[in-house]
Amino acid sequence: MAEKLGKVKKPSVKKFKKGRKIFFVPLIIAPFEPEKEFLELFNKYWEQAQTQVKNLEEKLTEVKKVYHELVTSTGEKGIKAIKQMNTGSYDIVKSSLDKGASIQPIEDGDILLEFMDWSRCLSVGLQNQKVFSQVYQAFLGAQKRRNEHIAKKIDETLKSNEIGILLMREGHQVQFASDIQVFYVAPPGLDEIRRWFQKIEDITQEKQQEKQEKGNA
Repeated sequence: MAEKLGKVKKPSVKKFKKGRKIFFVPLIIAPFEPEKEFLELFNKYWEQAQTQVKNLEEKLTEVKKVYHELVTSTGEKGIKAIKQMNTGSYDIVKSSLDKGASIQPIEDGDILLEFMDWSRCLSVGLQNQKVFSQVYQAFLGAQKRRNEHIAKKIDETLKSNEIGILLMREGHQVQFASDIQVFYVAPPGLDEIRRWFQKIEDITQEKQQEKQEKGNA
């Protein structure tokens, strides 16, 4: 289970001094043209996340490996891909790289594309139950293979007593090796973004309900 550190209490250096560690930072991706209110929350969240990562490094040790969702390349290609994603994670990655960390790609290109294609199929709203069931099972299979690949890559590249940082969306279901301690970075801004998304969802549902009621009138 992830240790919710950073916003609650300072980690005990003695308790966490040895062993492999992962700083898990929830990945928030901004829309292409985000609303002003969301953009303010977005920037605030990433500033807070960077501060918490820095505080954890000061108490433990510096990040040596950078793992980023959707990245299939290392070096300059990997850095460029992260910068183009509009996730806000670039500054955290750049800070770690400037201090000697390296990008370790955790995605298999073919598995990732399959996973994304099945996700898009589900998002169109399939009507036939048989078709939906087949697509959903294929999606689950691709998701399972992807998670297993990510876990394997982290286990293979994170050395003894090293710290890595994983930037990935919540709900990923990746099962880390049993000896890896996971520190969940959860700035206050994360809850603000969740509430913003919930508000937008509630507004959308209200509009749909009103439209449906007018249609039935």
